[in-house]
Amino acid sequence: MHEQSHYDLAHYDLAIVGGGMVGASLACLLGALAPHTRIAVIEASEQGPAISEESFDARVVALSNKAVALFEQAGVWQSIQTERGKAYSGMYVWDGEGTAKVEFNAGDIRENHLGHIVENALIVQALWQKLESLPQVDLFRGAQLEELETLERTQRLTLTANGQKHTLTSELVIAADGARSQIRERMQFRVKEWDYGQSAIVTTVQTENPHRDIAWQRFTAHGPIAFLPLGKLPGKADHHYCSLVWSADNAIAAELMQYDDETFRSKLAQAFEFQLGEVLKVDTRYKIPLQQRHAESYVQPGVALVGDAAHSIHPLAGQGVNLGLYDIQVLAEEVGRAQKKNIPLHDFSILQRYERRRQSHNLLAMATMEGFKHLFASQRPDLRWLRNTGMHFFNQQSWLKNQIARLASG
Repeated sequence: MHEQSHYDLAHYDLAIVGGGMVGASLACLLGALAPHTRIAVIEASEQGPAISEESFDARVVALSNKAVALFEQAGVWQSIQTERGKAYSGMYVWDGEGTAKVEFNAGDIRENHLGHIVENALIVQALWQKLESLPQVDLFRGAQLEELETLERTQRLTLTANGQKHTLTSELVIAADGARSQIRERMQFRVKEWDYGQSAIVTTVQTENPHRDIAWQRFTAHGPIAFLPLGKLPGKADHHYCSLVWSADNAIAAELMQYDDETFRSKLAQAFEFQLGEVLKVDTRYKIPLQQRHAESYVQPGVALVGDAAHSIHPLAGQGVNLGLYDIQVLAEEVGRAQKKNIPLHDFSILQRYERRRQSHNLLAMATMEGFKHLFASQRPDLRWLRNTGMHFFNQQSWLKNQIARLASG
């Protein structure tokens, strides 16, 4: 990787706007699948994420086994898989408004685990370290995109960093700049979006009882509560730390944020039905508004949306980041395929193939999560009976349950 400090005109095959998890993963994966691709990564922040020895990053991701395979292919999984990354071998889901439950176990599908819970900061740090070893990648840190102009066969980008301007051209621009994508807005991609009227409270908690490498989720009428198992911090008790994602109606979430730590811990343990005993400690809490977005199209000539820039999903099943990683897996495959067939990267068929392979899958995942949300939020007696009866039946159907577990693990 060459870190850009001299702002001279340069041409790239790909310019990736956004050097977070999805954007940096794409650059690393292209290093493996299309090693002759010259790449610019344009990142707004100056420094990589800070990692503390004393506490976990409040933001974590539940990586499917398929996502882990992607990181292995990109050459970064070994550095991600530290003691703080936790493989989980089971999932326990129950209806807080009834008696039904569903249990998934990795052994039932002949896997060692269903996935991994890993802090965002650890993944991004590993990706940035990998970028440093890739000579075909230039990383522009602290860079703001000022202009994006479509030319005949290229895109021209004007950046500002440290008060200086830099202009570069690229055959493809990839928007990996998140749910509020600047590229998506500039290029006037049409988006369907709706507000759930909910927020997610995220933090790290220490529990009285060990998590047993299980991801726990309780559905309530106001939103799901998830305890995701974390690994070990130096000198701290193992198997007693979880990442909390508590989704609740906005008014309830605002009230929860106002409580002092002792009151919040008490309310949380009660809401979670003491599944892991008392909540002994809680870290700094963050409140994130929940919205769903989906771009009607992911591509225009020379420009593609990936990850949250293309689709944002309710965090119900922790699938959001996995969908983004599946996006970049397909896009990297299509770029690699084009290079092998000597198809120029400005050929629109490359992006069209990417969109065809990803859009229907993402729409299905979003519709499924939306259906689950409405089903579990309903207080209608007939729907409560239906979901409890259905969950009881589902939990007894080993073959069907194992198929779902395989899908969730990727």
